[in-house]
Amino acid sequence: MKLFRSRTLAAAALAFALGAAPQATTQEDTTVDVRILAINDFHGNLKPPPGGIRIADPDDRSKSVVVPAGGAEQMATLVKQLREGHPNSIFVAAGDLIGASPLLSAMFHDEPTIESLSMMGLAVASVGNHEFDEGKDELLRMQNGGCHPVDHCQGPHPFAGAKFHYLAASTVDKATGKTIFPPYEIREFDGIPVAFIGLTLKGTPAIVAPTGVAGLEFKGEAETVNALIPELKAQGVEAIVVLIHEGGFPAGDYNECPGISGPIVDIVKDLDSAVDVVISGHTHRAYVCDIDGRLVTSGDKFGTLVTAIDLKLDRKTRDVVGAKANNVIVRSNVYDKDPEQTALIDAYEKLAAPIANRRAGSIAQTLSRAPNDTGESALGDVIADAQLAATSAADKGGAVIALTNPGGIRTDLLKKDDGAVSYADLFASQPFRNQLVTLTLTGAQIKDALEQQWLDPNRPRILQVSKGFSYAWDSSKPLGQRVIANRLALHGKRIDPQAAYRVTVNNYLAVGGDGFTVFTQGTSQLFGAYDVDALYAYFEANSPVAPGKTDRIAKTE
Repeated sequence: MKLFRSRTLAAAALAFALGAAPQATTQEDTTVDVRILAINDFHGNLKPPPGGIRIADPDDRSKSVVVPAGGAEQMATLVKQLREGHPNSIFVAAGDLIGASPLLSAMFHDEPTIESLSMMGLAVASVGNHEFDEGKDELLRMQNGGCHPVDHCQGPHPFAGAKFHYLAASTVDKATGKTIFPPYEIREFDGIPVAFIGLTLKGTPAIVAPTGVAGLEFKGEAETVNALIPELKAQGVEAIVVLIHEGGFPAGDYNECPGISGPIVDIVKDLDSAVDVVISGHTHRAYVCDIDGRLVTSGDKFGTLVTAIDLKLDRKTRDVVGAKANNVIVRSNVYDKDPEQTALIDAYEKLAAPIANRRAGSIAQTLSRAPNDTGESALGDVIADAQLAATSAADKGGAVIALTNPGGIRTDLLKKDDGAVSYADLFASQPFRNQLVTLTLTGAQIKDALEQQWLDPNRPRILQVSKGFSYAWDSSKPLGQRVIANRLALHGKRIDPQAAYRVTVNNYLAVGGDGFTVFTQGTSQLFGAYDVDALYAYFEANSPVAPGKTDRIAKTE
């Protein structure tokens, strides 16, 4: 196994990350310095996300504080600063740059985000699962440019496609047997080649609508990378960086790594020793880790962090002999706005404003997407109620129950000073614009669908349920037997396994998204409004909206 002579994984202070330029490299030097700047899970957040980033309180680490962070205008400024004094630098990403985006980006099919990151100098990016939200052909359009096939050209100028290169080592088109994008890209720094391998998680088909990944195969992460090592070494490459859209769950602050768990741990341990650095994502967490003697990083979500990674390459062996990293907060109240980014955002905001600024209603308190111990959330209840309200009329579907997936609820609805809620606020919480589908299920099928919430026992997906419907589950029972049959009830009356019920879900769930295959058995489907439009109508009719008791789902000990 390759050993670094000097590997400092402890995060440096921000002052170090922005420090003075090193002395110019000469041919007599034994090493070459390379700086890698990385982001992940940007999700089209061109404007600073409302929640900023939560970090340990510098004055009392037993507490936490929220720091305003993010925004493409401020990120561009930080990226430029982090490049200063580093002639050998590259800007990379680990997936989910687009998809599940706020209205400003999603309204234009994420074209503004692709343009923004291209302007920042992003060089290469792995694909994430959300890159497949609109399917392979739309992702290829993101790379190559051109007008949307249905909505055509809506932006302030023609869409030219990404100036950076997507990499997809593990995503294979079944029809051709080839990867949909190149598996890796090699960049040279002072004559020393560094390979960047990009890939997404093997489990992508289970968390993307089947239509989005039709005809594609997602291979194992470590095995894909390891199979490329001989090919890279044959080209004289010794320094290898993996950009992977899969991650872990640490317990510490944004530059720490205590108790790291999750898929990334085993993946890194299974990687060939030739791999030097792993830049990860997907779990929306921030960490700087040493896993199996390798530097592993992740930069939170929504553009709140930029990871600065400093490598030392040996001129003789052309290998990595030193690696350290620092997650730098994109402080939206500190960094100046980049003028080019401001001009881009202004151009798109001018087109989006008439829709984005429409007042939907108001909230009495913040509606949180955070689940309680049973898996239920205040915002989840409101969204499920809105979907039931939109489809309960006989001519709209006749629904008596609505169920929605927690992964489709992306942000809290934060209470502003006056409590006002705009269409853009609602869109941020429901950004996929899924269409509601009302279908007929038996009581037994409803129970079977709820049992599928634990297909991944480590990451259960507890569906949010509408008012009047309730159930209890027992975590001690085997998978497939956790929902307590005699606790399934509608308006206090037990659900009859043989009876038929009209149930509303979104089209993502209706086609088996998140592994909920039982919903594909539903009959008499009736398509209705889009989820965000149903939520808008609910706010118009029921404002001010307040959080409820979140007692629809119970959990037994």
